[in-house]
Amino acid sequence: MCLDQALQEGPPEIIREGCPQPFRHTLSRQGLKLERGRTTTLQINVGLLCNQACRHCHLSAGPGRGENMDAATAEEVIAYAKRSDFEVIDITGGAPELNPNLARLIHGLSPFSQRLMFRSNLVALNDGTREDLFQLLQAHKAVIVASFPSLNEDQADSQRGKGVFRASIDALKKLNAIGYGQNGSGLELNLVSNPTGAFLPSSQKQMETRFRQVLQQKVGIVFNNFFAFANVPLGRFRQWLIQSGNLETYLSKLVSSFNSCAVEGLMCRTLISVSWDGYFYDCDFNLARDLPMGGRKVHVAEMKGPPPPGSPISVADHCYTCTAGAGFT
Repeated sequence: MCLDQALQEGPPEIIREGCPQPFRHTLSRQGLKLERGRTTTLQINVGLLCNQACRHCHLSAGPGRGENMDAATAEEVIAYAKRSDFEVIDITGGAPELNPNLARLIHGLSPFSQRLMFRSNLVALNDGTREDLFQLLQAHKAVIVASFPSLNEDQADSQRGKGVFRASIDALKKLNAIGYGQNGSGLELNLVSNPTGAFLPSSQKQMETRFRQVLQQKVGIVFNNFFAFANVPLGRFRQWLIQSGNLETYLSKLVSSFNSCAVEGLMCRTLISVSWDGYFYDCDFNLARDLPMGGRKVHVAEMKGPPPPGSPISVADHCYTCTAGAGFT
């Protein structure tokens, strides 16, 4: 199969036990079609190595994972960004701080993006050995998207590990001290919260108001934007749902919360995700599910530029997460 054909033909939807309604059927019943618009964002998953083993992780990332982007693949990704003219470049993991080629990626990618994003669990950033990374992110005005699951210390530590809450607070204070989250600094700090159990998040607006008030009043922390996202039923979180007997109930919640208005703004319509080994997916969740873009593994070295508008997007039951309630971006 030639590359162009692979990009035009999506694979059949993979249906897992427990899902009450295939996602593609729901789209069809609503008269909706999910396909690419103009691809403006390159997301780079630099590996599954992480300092934490969070219960909600869709990638099952952790300290024992060996998948990590090597130097040769990092250079291929930089070359691809140079020839593709993306508006946004988004670096994620695992914990991207643990990739030895991270500094090279930031230096190499920054000139080819209007907006460079860096996703962090905060603890890996704040382990006492990465002061140079704080400075590097500041110098390139990278937008930091920080995972901060709860204002409750016990809940946060339960989801992500003992001591995580206090280490995260300390990291946020350091980021504020160098300008992140401060008005007029040009250094954007965004927080992301995921529920700690088998339920959907509360109203994002209400949660943002509470997080702002509590963090600023109690510890003097400020930030720019707040996002509340549902957990994706993949990886370690899916295993926990199965073991706890919550899988079918959780999937039913996602299906019943389907919001047709969220489809137009789905990130997979404008984003392409490249994995630590250089292969393309429609999003990081499809990467976790091993559903390659176009149904065929295409390496970054093969791609001349972004996939064309109108290309189909691979879907499965986890896609309901991104269309539940306010959606996922």
